[in-house]
Amino acid sequence: MNETKNPTLVDETNTSVHSSPDERSSPTELIYVDPEKEKAALRKFDKWLVPVAFVFLVLSSLDRNNIGNAKTFGFEKDIGLYGHRFGNITTLLSVTLVLFEVPWVMAVKKFGPNKALGTALVLWSMVTLGTAFIQNYAQAIVVRMLLGACEAGVSPGFAYLFSTIYPRRAAGKRIMMTNLANCTSGAFGGLFAYAVQLMGKRRGLEPWRWLFIVEFCLTMVVGGACWFILPDTPETAWFLSEEEKETMVLRKRRDEQYRGNNDSLRKWLKPSFTDPFVYLLGIAFFTSSVAITGFGIFLPTILQGLGYHSLQVQYMTIPVYVLGATCLVTNCYFSDKFARRGPFLVACAFPVMTGYLICVGTSNPHAGYAGMFILVMGVYTISTLAVAWIGTNVSPDAKRAVAMPFAYSIANLSALVSAQLYPSDQGPRYIQGNSISAGLDIVAAGLYFSCWMLLRRRNLKKDKAIAEGATTNGYEDDRGLDFKYML
Repeated sequence: MNETKNPTLVDETNTSVHSSPDERSSPTELIYVDPEKEKAALRKFDKWLVPVAFVFLVLSSLDRNNIGNAKTFGFEKDIGLYGHRFGNITTLLSVTLVLFEVPWVMAVKKFGPNKALGTALVLWSMVTLGTAFIQNYAQAIVVRMLLGACEAGVSPGFAYLFSTIYPRRAAGKRIMMTNLANCTSGAFGGLFAYAVQLMGKRRGLEPWRWLFIVEFCLTMVVGGACWFILPDTPETAWFLSEEEKETMVLRKRRDEQYRGNNDSLRKWLKPSFTDPFVYLLGIAFFTSSVAITGFGIFLPTILQGLGYHSLQVQYMTIPVYVLGATCLVTNCYFSDKFARRGPFLVACAFPVMTGYLICVGTSNPHAGYAGMFILVMGVYTISTLAVAWIGTNVSPDAKRAVAMPFAYSIANLSALVSAQLYPSDQGPRYIQGNSISAGLDIVAAGLYFSCWMLLRRRNLKKDKAIAEGATTNGYEDDRGLDFKYML
């Protein structure tokens, strides 16, 4: 360890080493971290942690959204889900998602990702298996609510973990894994469901029941193998050399002004729940999430409603998700490259709105299918960058562990709306659902613009105070003078 007047930070969008105004070291102890050693350590996380996170997220999304595929080949009829009942079980899943997201992320911080996320994997796998044997509406409600409780921490847990490991301008590409996993599971899930449906009834069990059984086996085998790769903490990850572990410890000390010490989570509850940015971003995330929640669960239903047959629906979802993944990667890359979130969030709301309006405006199934391709160009980017925005604009870590999942929870309230938008009796056009989704995305664009202006105003006020000679404004978190927001 050496001391220097110019602490360094690795920025993966620029190979040069420079001082960062976004992540300042403590003025009392400026710590030098060798940039090459830092890059080497982060490459290890890219090699081991990111793929494991991707697998966890794919399996989680697959086990949560497979109900949309199951619906197209008998699930509703066998369980007695008429009218709004299918929407109701999706709505109730979102209730437990909302209730358990903050506790799960707090558990990730307190106990480490290995223990917290590994436990979640086992629990949601067992619930998936149980879903294969339900017989009625009441049992469907129970298993879906349990699934929500068990999976609540997976996506925000990994997003929190990435935001504590990677530089702010490189976090978006990793947080992107959540929605890249959604795209992958959407494409793979449709193909997988198509294959299971071709099996027909075996050993007295309907094809949709086999879908849940096989996915349980897949989750336990593949996910269980990945579980052992998860580290206890970033500073003690088993795949790092001793020198790399020391580098991670030095990074943590260097970034204490941004990340904080091992503060009590209780201390940061009030700042998290009283920060206007958290609420504004959460509400914006809510309005845009109605579109993505409805899209992920009801895309097979929408396609079926547009006149396509059940087997066609399963494979026709695949190219939609492939385009979604391509646009997601492209948008997140440029968002990180230019260190901008707000402009991308606002811009991506427009293809989502356009896609839904096409479905509202015409009964032509080919036009409706084309609308899904337009919609997917923005829908996944929005939710990814919203998470990256709050994950890298809230500090220290203890506040982030509360504020980030809290914003997630506000967003997941969207399922209370989206799950009711596509009842069976409104097919085949589903004009109500598509119209509401389009309208809410217009609102989302305005709200994300408001978040952008709020953070810009905060930065200007801080710059003015510093120029006038102020050394503090009374805040110890990201609202303090030492922190600059990424716009």
